[in-house]
Parts: sequence; structure tokens; C-alpha cells
Amino acid sequence: MAQLSLFIGGIRPLPASGRPSGIYKEAVSSVLELGREGFRGDQQADRRVHGGPDKAVHLYPAGHYARLAAAFPEAAPQLVAGSLGENISSPELDESAVRIGDIWQLGGARLQVCQPRTPCWKIDERFACPGMAAFIAEQRLNGWYWRVLTPGLVAQGDELRLEEASTTPLTLAAAIALWQMHRPALRDLEILAAMPGIADNWKQKIDQRLAWLRQNNPPSPSPGFHVEPPQA
Repeated sequence: MAQLSLFIGGIRPLPASGRPSGIYKEAVSSVLELGREGFRGDQQADRRVHGGPDKAVHLYPAGHYARLAAAFPEAAPQLVAGSLGENISSPELDESAVRIGDIWQLGGARLQVCQPRTPCWKIDERFACPGMAAFIAEQRLNGWYWRVLTPGLVAQGDELRLEEASTTPLTLAAAIALWQMHRPALRDLEILAAMPGIADNWKQKIDQRLAWLRQNNPPSPSPGFHVEPPQA
């Protein structure tokens, strides 16, 4: 069982480039409708990498903000719950407390942990701190996404309750560490790809890496965050 705060937001321009982003969220106290693709009233600007059924709800552990503030003191006043674009903030949960496939009850809805968040370059621009997204990835301060198994109403004051624990041996923290490992054992990656409830897009990436590793020497690890695309 975990206490939490809820956040939703619309699309706003980033301060330097003016590119649209849904990272700006506001705390809400009203009852929210939670559907298969997230909370009603919540928006994502780039649907290629944000939103959709396997990224319907984002939780970011509130405890990570102290580490970010220590690493980026110039942004410390802005590093508060909700500022990384999460829908749910909890001081009681982090990546070591959940597993891919876990099913949780939240109000009238049921959620399933399905993949870690990959930090985006927009975090750097939002806080005017180059390197913050890379730091989040390197320190594995990811947070995670839930899919919505059962839509329902959710209100501030509702608690997250574990309904059905995943059978996977890996916590989400261990799964992220394995994914980022330079030379992971093939069998360990196979276990990761086969975890019940894993998001299709993450499974596809793991399967692609497995196929490459079976035929070649391990490649250099790719960045654990979304790199800023070139200006159009």
C-alpha cells in the first residue's frame, strides 16, 4: 500500500526551443477518469515516444528528487513532485519495490507495471540543465509506466495496493540494470524478454539485442535516454 499524489497537464512549449511538450503537470484534487490510454485531461505532445496503452500512466518516485537536486543544485527549487511529467508521485515506492507484471489497485482502476521510463532530452531543456536526462539514465532513476487493465475513477487520497505480484525474479531496478549492462548474459536477457506483462516495444528492443548478440560481439551500450532530434 502506498500514498500518492496525482498530476495531469496539457501541452506547452519548452522554454528554449518552443517545441511542444506534455512534461508540465499540475496537481489535481478532483476525481479523475482513468482510461486505457491514461487520465482524461492529460496530454502528450510526441505520441511516437510518449503515451499509448503501454505508457498510459507514469509514476516517478518522489525520493529521486533529492538526488537530482544534489546533482543539479541550480534546478533544485524546480525539482518537486510532478515536475518530471509524472502522473503519480509516491514517497514509498521506487524501482526496487516493483516488478514488471505486478498488478496494483488504484481507486476503481487496476494497473500493471510494464516498462521503465526512458528519460528524454526534453528534461534537460525543461530545467535548463544539460546532462540531467543522461544522469537519470546512468543512475537508474527512471520511474516506470503502467498499462491500465481496468479503467475506473481515481481520486486524490486513493492508495496504491498490490493486488497480484509478478512471478518474475527481477525487480524493476534489477531489470533496468540488466538492460543497461555492457555484456549481459544471453540467458538473463531471455528471462527479461519473457517477463509476463512486459510492454511490447521494450520486448522488441530486447529481442533485437538478443538476435544481434547471438551473431556478433556485444555492441557498445546505447544511451539510456532519448537524444534530442535535429531541428526540422
